[in-house]
Amino acid sequence: MDPASQDINLNSPNKGLGADRSDSLSDVPVEGAVGNSANPPPPGLTEEEAEELRTELTKVEEEINTLRQVLCAKERHAAELKRKLGLSPLNELRQNLTKSWQDVQTSNAYKKTQETLSQAGQKTTAALSTMSTAISRKLGDMRNSPTFKSFEDRMGNLKYKVVGQRGNGDPGSPTDTTPTQDNPSF
Repeated sequence: MDPASQDINLNSPNKGLGADRSDSLSDVPVEGAVGNSANPPPPGLTEEEAEELRTELTKVEEEINTLRQVLCAKERHAAELKRKLGLSPLNELRQNLTKSWQDVQTSNAYKKTQETLSQAGQKTTAALSTMSTAISRKLGDMRNSPTFKSFEDRMGNLKYKVVGQRGNGDPGSPTDTTPTQDNPSF
């Protein structure tokens, strides 16, 4: 086959390069050699079989290119329809995330995890409530203890001495009352 009549593969890494390259001299047939093809057939194939395969390959590559063009046209058309419908990529992403979240919420693993965490939360709440009640009770007991009452009396007297000396004419200063057990300073 004559190299001038050979179809050019546009997907080839060598497209656009001339046939007179110096590194392709090994492909040029030598005078007196059998066959005129630029590429000898692979072992086990005749020249006719190799030519049929090359023709079929060319047709398949043309079909692939046609399908690529059709796909690009369809994608442009779909993008135009989405634009007309007001569907932006952000809206699509939001819809996808919403659908994915709904799928997660309906999954068995999510339901089991939610139940477990709910039970743990209830137990934690009960434990904290019990602990809070115990602390309140202990603080009440401590406040009623003789040591705390003695401390409270001393702090009240100290406050009376400090405020009483500073605020002799102030209406808010204690003049004739001292803190007692019945009137705690806290």
